[in-house]
Amino acid sequence: MLNHMLEKQYGIQFDEEIRVGKYHACRKQGQIYLIVPVEGYEADELTELEMLADHLARNGEKYCSTFLKTTEGQQISEWENQKYCVLKNEHIQNRKVNRFGRRLAKFHYRGRSVSFSVNKLSRIGQWKQLWEMRLDQMEKVWNDMLFQQPDNDFERMFLESFPYYMGIAENSIQYLVDTELDDEPSFMDSGTVCHNRFTDVTWGNSYYIKNPFDWVFDHSSRDLAEWTREKYFHNIKTYEPEMRKFITDYQSIAPLSSFSWRLYYARILFPLHYFSCVESYYGTESEQEKKLLEESLHKFLQQSDDHERFLGRFYEFAEVPVQKWKIPLVGWLKK
Repeated sequence: MLNHMLEKQYGIQFDEEIRVGKYHACRKQGQIYLIVPVEGYEADELTELEMLADHLARNGEKYCSTFLKTTEGQQISEWENQKYCVLKNEHIQNRKVNRFGRRLAKFHYRGRSVSFSVNKLSRIGQWKQLWEMRLDQMEKVWNDMLFQQPDNDFERMFLESFPYYMGIAENSIQYLVDTELDDEPSFMDSGTVCHNRFTDVTWGNSYYIKNPFDWVFDHSSRDLAEWTREKYFHNIKTYEPEMRKFITDYQSIAPLSSFSWRLYYARILFPLHYFSCVESYYGTESEQEKKLLEESLHKFLQQSDDHERFLGRFYEFAEVPVQKWKIPLVGWLKK
């Protein structure tokens, strides 16, 4: 058992075994220890994650996991031919988070004051390259399927819909390029600690924990856009009050520049929901998961008109002074 590893290699006698999200964990006197598999991580990545976690914890970021060393001072444990890191969480709160926007803005503020260089985890300036790579890969799959009969409903929907989403992806890439050419970043646009995909549950379902293995180093608009995307698709009829509060709360701590707004918009414009759905479908062997992804794709296609309206009026909804800041709009989107 993994918890025996805690006793042998960390000297921790735990009170009870629990699960926190996808991780095995244990509790000891109010503290929680997460056991994180680290196969596939490079040593440099783990070092940067540890440095970021220490930086945030030192600067007052609550509920932030920190790396625990083994009794021999090692960052990584080997146990039954697997490699693990252990994260310690001292300040545990049962999950009930209010004012998400304010908390995220403060998290970004502390992450911006990092005084060491972050290389392995940095995604700054890489969006264009990463988006183009995903688009090229999907276009190749689509081209290879063009002259074959689709095997099932998912393939038929993919074949019919890809040109539309390719157009939107190209629009978002062009919007990003124009932003980087035309607008000037402010201090608030410098890199900070962000998340791969920030949503309502990134900081925990049952416990409030900020896990370094969720992090990348990027522009803060990444987290704003991914939270916005998830909130919109979670319920396209009722997202408005929560989303408006989130944006208002965030800006009460960290007002967004025109550069930030344009990156935010470029990112929600990129159809990541579609790309993730198709990539997941062709990446899984599970028939059950394929069925769920087929249902998701069908829903996305049904909602495409509403999604265009959401994108078309996003700046107005978020009360962005587009004329004052000369922020360009995407003309073909519906309002």
